[in-house]
Parts: sequence; structure tokens; C-alpha cells
Amino acid sequence: MNKGYAVFCDADRQFYDAPHRLSTTGKGRGAPYATLSRELPEGWQRHRSGDWLAFRPADHELPSQGWKIHISACLDNAERMLTKVWDYCVPRSVAFKCMPSRYLLHTRNAKYADRGASGKFLTVYPADEEQCRLIAEELDALLAGEPGPYILSDLRWGAGPVYVRYGSFTERHCYDDRGELRPAIEDDHGRLVPDLREPAFRVPEWVTLPDFLEPHLAARSATTVADLPYKIEQALHFSNGGGVYVGRDLRTDQRVVLKEARPHAGLAADEADAVTRLERERDALKRLSGLGCAPEVHDWFTLGDHTFLVLEFIEGRPLNSFFAHRHPLIEADPTPERLAEYTQWAMRVHGLVADAVKAIHSRGVVFNDLHLFNIMMSEDESSVVLLDFEAAAVDDASSRQVIANPGFVAPADRRGSDVDHYALACLRLALFLPLTSLFAVDRGKAAHLAQIAAAQFPVPRDYLDEAVAEILRGHQPASDSGHTGRREGADYLPVALGDWPHSRDSMARAVLASATPDREDRFFPGDIAQFAKASGGSCFAYGAAGVLYALAETGAERCPEAEEWLLRRTKTPATGSSLGFYDGLSGVAWVLDRLGHRERALDLIDTIEAQSWQDIAPDLHSGLAGIGLALDSLAHTTGERFLEERALHCAQLVADKLRTAAPPAEGGARPRAGLLHGDSGAALLFLRLYERRGDPALLDLAADALRRDLARCVRAAGGALQVDEGRRTMPYLGAGSVGIGMVLDDFLAHRPDDAFERARAEIVQAAQAKFYAQPGLFRGAAGMVLHLSRTTIGGPGTHAADLHRQIDSLSWGAVPYRGHLAFAGEQMMRLSMDLSTGTAGCLLALGSALHDTPVHLPFLPPPRRP
Repeated sequence: MNKGYAVFCDADRQFYDAPHRLSTTGKGRGAPYATLSRELPEGWQRHRSGDWLAFRPADHELPSQGWKIHISACLDNAERMLTKVWDYCVPRSVAFKCMPSRYLLHTRNAKYADRGASGKFLTVYPADEEQCRLIAEELDALLAGEPGPYILSDLRWGAGPVYVRYGSFTERHCYDDRGELRPAIEDDHGRLVPDLREPAFRVPEWVTLPDFLEPHLAARSATTVADLPYKIEQALHFSNGGGVYVGRDLRTDQRVVLKEARPHAGLAADEADAVTRLERERDALKRLSGLGCAPEVHDWFTLGDHTFLVLEFIEGRPLNSFFAHRHPLIEADPTPERLAEYTQWAMRVHGLVADAVKAIHSRGVVFNDLHLFNIMMSEDESSVVLLDFEAAAVDDASSRQVIANPGFVAPADRRGSDVDHYALACLRLALFLPLTSLFAVDRGKAAHLAQIAAAQFPVPRDYLDEAVAEILRGHQPASDSGHTGRREGADYLPVALGDWPHSRDSMARAVLASATPDREDRFFPGDIAQFAKASGGSCFAYGAAGVLYALAETGAERCPEAEEWLLRRTKTPATGSSLGFYDGLSGVAWVLDRLGHRERALDLIDTIEAQSWQDIAPDLHSGLAGIGLALDSLAHTTGERFLEERALHCAQLVADKLRTAAPPAEGGARPRAGLLHGDSGAALLFLRLYERRGDPALLDLAADALRRDLARCVRAAGGALQVDEGRRTMPYLGAGSVGIGMVLDDFLAHRPDDAFERARAEIVQAAQAKFYAQPGLFRGAAGMVLHLSRTTIGGPGTHAADLHRQIDSLSWGAVPYRGHLAFAGEQMMRLSMDLSTGTAGCLLALGSALHDTPVHLPFLPPPRRP
């Protein structure tokens, strides 16, 4: 699970949105600091960039990069420090920027915030090294004694809240060694290289550390673990609050778990830092000592300014691991016996957990963070131990939940033990259908999930109804949901997915109802990736281009206002816009041409042409394969022959990159596989160019690329072929085996290959499970619908009944929006309307199966069936 999604849930109850949107109203918890309302002197500029608010004199020329100063702050001293820095910088014409509100500083220092950026409250931009020394010295004196979280990416100046780091001052971008677009700095040869922003202090190899920083570097290296009576053997987990490690007590040779807490960092919803939460865990566990369902406390110590809790090592595996291997709906057609056996197992396990919760309540402790990952089960499945008591409350019947898994977040009115009772109710449903994250969008979904679970498993309906009653206690359906009262079961969705074109029209109305035409960053709400790049709100995967494509292809109502918005946004593409098909300008150009805006499409191609392609990755999503496919397609729709030549140039670059790619280092990151990020995207480019030109060498290149991706696959449960990611296997359309299977289908129309035939038959099995964790096109059930509706293999699993069963399963991730049919996005904490993760992608997948003229993904048209 990507825990970075949670912060994008605060600004809107229905959709993911940028955190800084909460601070633009000037009211409530997002209100800006009062200091920022001051009048600036004449000649100063104020500029908003994402979460940051920047100030600089208009005539002040800064270097493009150099040593910059960061200042960390806690929530309670931030405004005082901001005032001091303002009063220092403005009279001296020193440029600076800040987190403009208490809320945004909280998100930056939260438990699952980016560790490389955590702690940074203010940034000050010196003109040169000498000014950096002077400003750092003076700010250190000015802010002496002010606490703040340690900035892991920087070098601390003394013992105060001032830090320094070498990096970029201006917005520049380059491609890293994986071909992905990154913020950039210039090396000693004048080349742009990635400006690494990692949770560790590093000096670029061509930069000499100034003499005035040497004592601070020496002080940083003084703290060691040499004298500890523990040996760290493995890091289990890192958050912004610290790490969790498996170690060994050198005095007893006993395995232990060490939990680390950084002061002032890793903030929870109640603003408690990691040290405070670790103290809570220690106190709760001491209260529970001897109970058997919680770890024992062994030790408590401080090293440097980090605090450590040493705990008993619990043998076993988290409950989610047992669940993932046992759940029968990962199969295409589980037997009644399998379903019955699993039902009994799930009910027994829930009973074990409920008994553990009852036991800790009897000691005056409320857990407050119960979910599948915090329950350790013994290998013989006879007992459970609850883990991670940092959110626990002791002898406090009014305590609120301050940390929670998205699928187990209690309503705001739950207090004390009722928080755990709500989580137990969610667990009762999640053990059958782990889709309880949807309750963040609409708690009324609980009754729908219970009905689905009862239809799939031989579970007593009253057993599920008890959980639903607890979840819905005190719940009033949101007026925005479009309900006319409580809708449950079969009446929950406004239309059945298979009822085409009514389902199409309902999804299209949901998409259009969500539009935000007055915003500059996006037109349709989608994934958090909309806010990660300059092209995020426009692009094919997450932005307006993909939504417009899905609407047009399925015969739904067009949206001229969105087309005009897209034309405005692409008149002068923003700095840092990707060139890729799914995340950048080439995909937007391709869609605009299909919608009749050829002139703008060719203007964007000129922009792409003006950039260097040498360092771009070879993939379909962001790289050369997608650019080449767009150029080849536009060459034939526009008649511009030079585009065909440039598409061939792309293919040559891709072939060269694949041929010279270094094998993965032992223990290093696995190469990515699949349609969007693996070599199958390159195979698709070679295949389409072969169809244009008839050169068998291109078909050879496609075959080689497909073999590389298949070499990264393994046979999972039931013999289904899936991409091996090390800790899990992936069947999905975007980064899993099903995307590879789509290209295999097209390749085999041109050249027989026994190994490819076997592979695609095993891949089809991966598209036949009854349950997928999400509904989205590239990482969920919608991609399976699209593949099964398109594949030419035939045979078991590909018949009309099998396809319609998958369409029914897709509905499990659907939620009404203003009375229309919509789908949850990635992580399922909010709805999404985009193509990659949300409603537009589900619309396209259903169109591939149900529309009069089957629709398709770009460059993957329905093949000629035998």
C-alpha cells in the first residue's frame, strides 16, 4: 500500500486533491500564518509553487544551484520562527520560501511523509558560499534553542534548527539512469544530472565541501551504535517517525525487535510525535504484560536524540499473509468445499482476534489501530498477537483514533473501545472482501459488500449483518451521493454495469459532474499523480486527455469545455512536462489530433522534437516506445512523412537501449516488466512498425522484447503466469502479465511461436480470478475485462459467461456519485475519474466488452479473430 495517498484525502471528501488546496481558503486548519499577510516592500514578488509559498526581490539574481539553507520547526514554534526569518531576510533582500500553514507543516512532518523532505519548514537562498556561511551563522544565533525535527537530507548546523544542503535553486529537469524525469542540477561538465533528494546527506562528487561545514560534518558522524548491547540484523520498515528493526541481544543471543522514534517527526492526527507515540506503546505494553496477545517490553534507551523501544520478537506472519494465500476468490472457480473451508477459517480467526481485543480491553487498553497487517498469527494458526500499540490509549474511555489503516478508519463519533469494535466489524467483512477502504467514500457500501460476500461464501447472513449494523451505527448517507434514502444490496448502484449503454451514460454523467473547469491544475479529478508532474492534469493516464478519449471512443457525450481547457493548458507547455505517451505531451498530442485539433497536436510534436531523446527510458508509459507509437500514428493521420522517420528513430533508440541494458546486479532492484513499464511496450512499437513496413527484423525485435518480459514471470497459484516482483506476483494490465498477454496475442497473428502460445494461455488464467483488490484499468479488475474481451486465444475462461462474471466482479469497486455510477481510484480511499485508475478506465474496459463497435487502448485495437 502506498501510504502517501492519505494526505491527499484531506482537502476533499470525494476525490484526491493536493494538500495545499486546504490552505487556500484562509479559514480553518488550513489557514495561512498571520505573518504572511504582511505587505511586502516594493519590488518583492510572492509566488505559490505546490505546497510552498516563495518570496524574492524581483531584481535579485540567484544562482541556478548552490548551498541552500533549510530551517525545521515544530507546529507550536513555526509561526514565531517564520516571523524571525521574515524580519531577517526581507530587509537584507534574501529570497526565501515557507510552508504557509500549520496544516501543511503537519503533513510534511507526518508519520508517512516523504523522509527526504520531512522537517523542511523554511528554505533560504544565499547568493554564494560566503553568504551561506554568514546567513547560517546569524540564523543559528537568531533561532537558538528552537526545537525542530532533524532534516535527514541535510547537514545540521550545530545543535539548532538550521541545516544546509547543496541543490537546485531553479526548476530544471533531466532523466535519471532509469530514463525517468527528475529535478536536476548541473555537474562540472555542464550536464544536467538528477538532484537527489534522499533521506541521507550527500555532497555531489564534483562539489567540494566548504571548510566552514567540516566541523558540522564531523559532529554528524560522532554518534555510533558501537556500544549498544544489540546487533541490528534487518530493517523491517521505515517511516518518517523512525525505523523498525530485527536485532539480537548480544547478552542473551535472543532475537528482539527495536522500534526507533525521531523527536518532533512522524506526527499523528493528534500532533503527537514519534517519541510520544513510542512512550504510549511502552506504557500500553507494560499494562498488558503476561497477557500473551501483545509483545513483552525488554528495554528502553536513547541514542543521540533518537529513542528506542526493545520488544519481544513474535514468531509467525501477519494475518494479511495468511489471508492472501488462503482466499479462494483468487481462483477462477473455487469449489463449494474450498469456499466452506475458508468461511470456517475466517470466522475462527476473527474470533481469535476478537478475544485478543476483549482481553486488552479488560486491562484498560484500547488498541486504536486494528487491521490485517497489525495481527501476527502463529504458523499453526492457533493464536494471534496484536502489534504496534503506538496509537493505544490507557484508561481513557474518550480517546479518539489518531493513526489508522484506510480500511479501518473509525467515524469521528467513535471513542474509546468503540474504535476497536468498529475495526472488528470491518475485519469481519474484510476477511471475505477486503474493500473496506471504500467506506471512506461511502460508509453505506458496507451493506453492499455484505450482500456480495453472502452470495460468494456460505457465511451466515446475520454474521455479516451484525458487522454492517456496527459500521452504519449513527450513519446518515451523504447528500452528495445521490441516494434518496439508504440504498442497500442490489439497489445500491444506480445501474448494473452490464446494462449497456445505460451504464455508459451513467458513468459519463458522473465524469462530467465531477469537472472543475475553473482550476488550472486539472479538469477532471483523478489520481494523486495529477499533482506530481507539470503535465499530470492534462495527460492520458491521469488527466483530461485520457478521459476525453474514453468518452469519445465509447460514444458518450463529448465535453467541449474540457477540450478547450486542454487546448489552453497546452498552448505553452509547463516546464517539467513529460514527453511520454501516458504521462506527457505525446499522448496529449495524439488525443487532440483524434478530437480534430490537428494544429495544436503538431505544435506539441514540435515541442517534443526540440528535446533530446537520448536519455529517455524505452518504455510505453513515459518513454520512447510511447513517443514512437504516437509519432507513427500521427504520421499516417496527418500525412507528415517526417513523423514516420522520427518514429523509426525512436525504434532504433529503443532497440539500442534494450541491447545494451546491463543485467540487474545481484540483490538489486528487479527490472520492471509489463505493458507500461517493461519491454512489452517496446515490443508493441516494433510490432506496429512491422505492420507498416513488413521488415521481419522488427518482428525479431518484438519477439526478443517479449521473451525478456516473460523471463521475469513465474507461475503463481493454479498455474497462472504472473510478473515476479520479488515479494509478490502481479497479474495486472499495466505492470503485470495480462499486459504482456495482449501484445502476445497481436504478435501471434503474424508469427507462430509455441512458447508464446503456452505463455498466453497461462496469462489468460491470471485474468480469471473472481477477486481483484481494485477496480482500475491498469492495476485492477477493469484490465481483466478488457483483456478477456479482446484476446483471441479462446477456450476456458474466455467465453461470454466468463467475461460477464468479471464485469459483475468489477461492480464490487463501484460507488454512486451524485446518483451516477463511479469507481474508486488507487488505494480506494477516494473516487477517481481518470483513465489509469478510475471511472474513465472502467468505462473503456466495459466498452471493449459491450459497445457495438469494440473500443480499445491506443495501439491495441481489437485483433482479427480467427
